Amino acid sequence: MAKQKRYTAEFKAKVALEAIREELTTAELSKKYEVHPTMINGWKRTAIAKMAQSFDAKPVGEPVISGKDVEKLHAKIGQLVVERDFLADALQAHSRDWRQKAVKKDHPKLSVRRQCTLLSLARSTLYYQPCGESAENLKFMKIIDEQFLKTPWYGSRQMARHMQREGHKCGRHRARRLMRLMRLVPIYQEPKTSKKNPEHKVYPYLLKDLPITRPNQVWCTDITYIRMQRGFLYLVAIMDWHSRKVLSWRLSNTMDAGFCVEALKEALATYGPPEIFNSDQGSQFTSTDFTDVLKDAKVKISMDGRGRWIDNRMIERLWRSLKYECVFLNTFETGREARQGIGTWIAYYNEERPHSSHGLMTPDEVYDNRKPNMKLAA
Repeated sequence: MAKQKRYTAEFKAKVALEAIREELTTAELSKKYEVHPTMINGWKRTAIAKMAQSFDAKPVGEPVISGKDVEKLHAKIGQLVVERDFLADALQAHSRDWRQKAVKKDHPKLSVRRQCTLLSLARSTLYYQPCGESAENLKFMKIIDEQFLKTPWYGSRQMARHMQREGHKCGRHRARRLMRLMRLVPIYQEPKTSKKNPEHKVYPYLLKDLPITRPNQVWCTDITYIRMQRGFLYLVAIMDWHSRKVLSWRLSNTMDAGFCVEALKEALATYGPPEIFNSDQGSQFTSTDFTDVLKDAKVKISMDGRGRWIDNRMIERLWRSLKYECVFLNTFETGREARQGIGTWIAYYNEERPHSSHGLMTPDEVYDNRKPNMKLAA
C-alpha cells in the first residue's frame, strides 16, 4: 500500500483560503492542488472555525492544582474509562460511513491507527479515493438541468428515457444520482423524496390555510445548482413570500449549512425578522446552526411536510427565471464571474422586472408598498 501523503500546515491554509474565497469549484481546486475534494472541504471548515476561535482566545495564567484536585482528577479518569467502554459498544450501532467521518487525520493526540481501533474501523477504508464527476456526467447534468426546467414533473425514469431518446447513454440509476446531486425533486407526491438528517429536529408545517397578505409575514428559502464552465456551485436564496423579493443570497462550492446561515443572518440584519420562516426538510435548514439563528430572532419555524411539494413553488419559479434569463445565457468560469452575473440579475429582478403575481409592480415596490414607477409616453 502506498504511504499516506502528508501536507504541511502552510499548504492546508493556502488551499483552505482559496476554498473560502470560492473563486474555483471544489473539483477545480482538487485538480489544481492534487488533493481530494473531501479533504479540501474539511480544511475549509477547520479554517473557518479556527478563525472565529482566534478572536475569542484569552491569555490565562498557570493553573494551581491542589491535592483535592488531584483526587478529583483520578476519580474523573476512572469515570471516563467506564464511559469510554460504554461508548465503544454504542458506536457499533452507527454506520461505517458515520464512523469514517469521525476520524480526524490531523488530530494532535490520537494517531489515525488509534482512532480506527477505537471506532472499530479498518484503516484501509479511509484511503479509498472516489473519482470526481467525469466530463460526460457534467454534460449530462447540464442537459438534465435544462430539461427539468421545462418538465419539472420528470422523475429519474422519465428523465433517463428522455436522455436515451436524445441519443445519450444514461440509465435510470445514473439519472437519479445526478438529479440528487443537483437537488432536483420532481413535483409529484412520492414518500421520502428529500434527504434529511435523522438527528435533526423537524418542525411542523404552519402555512396550511394561512392567507399571506403582507411583506415580512412569511419568508422562504431553497438551494439550487448553478453550472459552471468546469464543475458547479450551489446557490441559496432567502425570499419574501408575499412580494417575491429576494432578500439575500449566497454561492458556495460545498453543501454545508454555513453559506445558508450567512444568507439568513444578512436578511435578518437588513430587513428585520419575519413572523414565519418556511423551508423544506433539507439537512442545511434543519441543522441547529440554522434553526438557532431563527430561534434567537423569535421567528416561528415552518417546514414542508411529505407531499407538500407545492409549497416550494414560489422560489422554484425564481430558479426557472434565473436560469433561463441569466445562467443559460452565460458561461461562468469562476466564482467571481458567477457572483457578479447573478448579483446583477437579482438586482434587475427586484428593482425592474414586474412580477406576474403583482401586475405592473416589481418585488421592490410591493415589499416597500410603493406605487409603480410609470413613465409617460413621449
